[in-house]
Amino acid sequence: MAPRWPVLPLLAPLVAAVLSVPTASADVVAAAVTEHQAEGASISNGLVESNHAGYTGSGFVNYDNETGAYVEFTVTAATAGPATLSFRYANGTTANRPVNVTVNGSAGVSVAFPSTGAWSTWSTAATTVSLTAGANRVRATATTSTGGPNLDRLTVDTGTSGVGRPADVNGQLRVCGVKLCNQYGKPIQLRGMSTHGIQWYAQCVKPASLDALANDWGADVLRISLYVQEGGYETNPRKFTDLVHGYIEEATRRGLYALVDWHQLDPGDPNANLSPARTFFTEVAQRHRDKTNIIYDIANEPNNVSWAGIKSYAEQMIPVIRAQDPDGVVFVGTHGWGSLGISDGRSEQDIIANPINATNFMYTFHFYAASHQDEYFAALQRAAARLPIFVTEFGTQTYTGDGANDFAYSQKYLDFLAANKIGWTNWNFSDDFRSGAVFKEGTCAGSTFAGTGVLKPAGVWIRDRMRTPDDFPTS
Repeated sequence: MAPRWPVLPLLAPLVAAVLSVPTASADVVAAAVTEHQAEGASISNGLVESNHAGYTGSGFVNYDNETGAYVEFTVTAATAGPATLSFRYANGTTANRPVNVTVNGSAGVSVAFPSTGAWSTWSTAATTVSLTAGANRVRATATTSTGGPNLDRLTVDTGTSGVGRPADVNGQLRVCGVKLCNQYGKPIQLRGMSTHGIQWYAQCVKPASLDALANDWGADVLRISLYVQEGGYETNPRKFTDLVHGYIEEATRRGLYALVDWHQLDPGDPNANLSPARTFFTEVAQRHRDKTNIIYDIANEPNNVSWAGIKSYAEQMIPVIRAQDPDGVVFVGTHGWGSLGISDGRSEQDIIANPINATNFMYTFHFYAASHQDEYFAALQRAAARLPIFVTEFGTQTYTGDGANDFAYSQKYLDFLAANKIGWTNWNFSDDFRSGAVFKEGTCAGSTFAGTGVLKPAGVWIRDRMRTPDDFPTS
């Protein structure tokens, strides 16, 4: 393997546009499960605040202590019918703070919001209502003089799709032996897509494309590719960290796992970026520690560095994440551009003889099927029996992302990965001109991403193989 994807002009206006995407836009109204942040709703006698930890979005609504204070959401339903409303809230008092929930001025139903023990401890209260097709006004009105709870967000589930979403079913992941296991201790295979570098192709990661990825493609995981150099993180740490936070929330809203990729590539020694990596992962892990759908990839493709150097880096970085998120699974790139050492003239024996001293982590492997064939495939076969492995990047072309697709050798890899419950994310979810980008050029300027009409041959092939999900055993 070798460096690929030459630097492109920074698309700053498009990055800014993605950061401003509302939670429930016109692009997502047909989804069966939608989320609506309380701070974006209509508020009467209440304030948007952010002084208690654990909220999602940019804050929460603190009701005034009076009867009649309310928060009103606009909820759009594709068809008329029942829907489950789930309110995420905190109540640091010992008393119940009930509200009356009405839809379009209906008589309403009382929903209890009992104590959560602290204002930074969040829980969920739910009720079932009937929605009309189109826009609905969902109002939560305080019925006592103490007002309502601190209200974080409303989740609406119409039950027509979104049931059995990957992150909902599998919950907090953990590594068991050499497999990635779900909350029930059962090995699973996650499959999904990697973004291109978000400093270049932010316009391809927006509500409409993510809806297609989750609902039309049937993906389980979104890999968020944050380049460190090449116009990425180091040019504006605050902007790019916030962009990653936003993508994590978008993946979470759709029931996807969010794989946060520290995409160091040049320099190839991850120790060169140790200090910014500490800063970045401390913030990301601290903010999202209560989520169960976060995976941390701390080094994309180490290259021209010894395995001992990578091991040292990993053993410094894993505790940084564990200090904030003790349960999070961590991925570590292998030497030779993620080739288990093969592209450096080494092998997986370097790792087996000197494994990373940590638990609940996996080693990553990358392949490009037209370039990396028998020698690489054999290394993967040998390593999979000894090491926990996740394929965080692969393509059906050459390692540059160019050229003809080798679907036959790609299928050989994917058959092995499926048989061994080894997860994967494909490179990449963009409309770059190369054959490895799944969308036809110009697609990302529009709002249509579902179906095969917008896809290059590699996109059609990958989508087809993603649409048959893992069985995700629960017992």
